[in-house]
Amino acid sequence: MMTATGPEPRKIIHCDCDCFYAAVEMRDDPSLATLPLAVGGRPDRRGVVATCNYAARAYGIHSAMPMARALRLCPTLVVMPPDFPKYRAVSADIRAIFEEFTQLVEPLSLDEAFLDVSASTDFGGSATLIAREIRRRVRQQVGVTISAGVAPNKFLAKIASDWHKPDGLFVITPDAMDEFVRQLPVAKLFGVGKVTAKKLHQLGVFTCDDLRAVPLAVLSERFGVMGQRFYELCRGLDPRAVKTERRRKSLSVETTFATDLADGEACVARLDGLFTSLQSRYDRLDRAGLPEGKVRTFLKMRFDDFAVTTVERQFDGLSLSAYRALCQEAWRRRRRPVRLLGIGVRFADRPGGPDQYRLFD
Repeated sequence: MMTATGPEPRKIIHCDCDCFYAAVEMRDDPSLATLPLAVGGRPDRRGVVATCNYAARAYGIHSAMPMARALRLCPTLVVMPPDFPKYRAVSADIRAIFEEFTQLVEPLSLDEAFLDVSASTDFGGSATLIAREIRRRVRQQVGVTISAGVAPNKFLAKIASDWHKPDGLFVITPDAMDEFVRQLPVAKLFGVGKVTAKKLHQLGVFTCDDLRAVPLAVLSERFGVMGQRFYELCRGLDPRAVKTERRRKSLSVETTFATDLADGEACVARLDGLFTSLQSRYDRLDRAGLPEGKVRTFLKMRFDDFAVTTVERQFDGLSLSAYRALCQEAWRRRRRPVRLLGIGVRFADRPGGPDQYRLFD
């Protein structure tokens, strides 16, 4: 049930399915439950791990790892190709359960979503009890497990959902929020990868409490626009609302080749098939609200040493000749054999002002 909200803090739940693709496959074939299992591409086609169960993770296997390496780590690994129509159907079943508690559901992918239950009167308005019931219902009705985080904002709810994985629930109350954030490692912050974490460590910053001592001017000088975000996140600030609609920002296709492409001409020769696939998806796309005319087209190229380069230009609509020019430019940057090609288009903001999905509104 929904009622009018007052000025009270938001009650946000972040739900994240545990090893979703693998969990669905284990649900459908219980004999897989005790075996190391990975869902992804074929090793002889340079496929990668889309996800794996926790038995496989015990061997050091993780998402985005080349499947060939995963098999070297665990020769008994069961490899299954992804079945996206099935996963989308399961995702829809889970979302239907979410929407029994609130209509404010923001899917991030097939297996995770934010829920704003601030106005819900179910379970006396307790977000913790709602999250517990959602997890029970998904386990019972769908047959997979969900980890959930409850917090006053999206940033902390997402961190909380990962705190007791798998099949866990973690709650950060408004009263406990400040102390929790102070002790949080900076590596947990949105936008902090290995390189940024190293730069922060060089400043003597290891926790959010350390980060609070760094002036905003210093953070902005060292990290640009991300410095402002770090300044707010280390204080637990995140005013973003749960959005039930998110506008598509890009559309792309890519392929990894079984044998490296030797040079730029070989790459250009492979663009026809990619372009046909992109054009087909573009034609089927609901472009209501998207501006017509010029679009930002881009090409991604991964070389045999795994270095990646991306070239982006603005053109009048989709054009195969434009992608050919981008391809030649990208290859000239390193002049090495190529293992992956991807092409795509980025959609500009709607006329009248920006409407991007940003960390802060």
